[in-house]
Amino acid sequence: MAWKLSRNQELDSGNWSGFIEQGVRVEGRLELPGIFRVDGEIKGTIISERSLILGENSMVEGKIEARHLSIAGRFEGIIFAKERVEVKTKAIVTGEIHTPCLVLEAGAIFDGNCHMIAAAPAAKTIEIPIRSGTQG
Repeated sequence: MAWKLSRNQELDSGNWSGFIEQGVRVEGRLELPGIFRVDGEIKGTIISERSLILGENSMVEGKIEARHLSIAGRFEGIIFAKERVEVKTKAIVTGEIHTPCLVLEAGAIFDGNCHMIAAAPAAKTIEIPIRSGTQG
């Protein structure tokens, strides 16, 4: 089952696009255009274009792709983060993390492998030769 929030919910202003409340269980694939919070249980794949927050009561198993990921609950699987992964004090993370920046707070548990990848390159400068002068 694939779930996708509509494009008109994209949030460039920093607002939330949704959440999964404690006690809710989801299995499948979630595609999220904006900031999203999980306090329930998910088994599957989560793809977030922005920030994903796994709250203290979250239990997620599977694969996550996000720009920024904050984990305060439990996660088991593979993480691909374009910018940053934060593992909060009471979090338990098992698996692989691929990110240019990993922050482990005191008390956080991480059992697995971390692959530090290069950050997304900034916009490239294109040089265009310009000829100046008079024709003669």
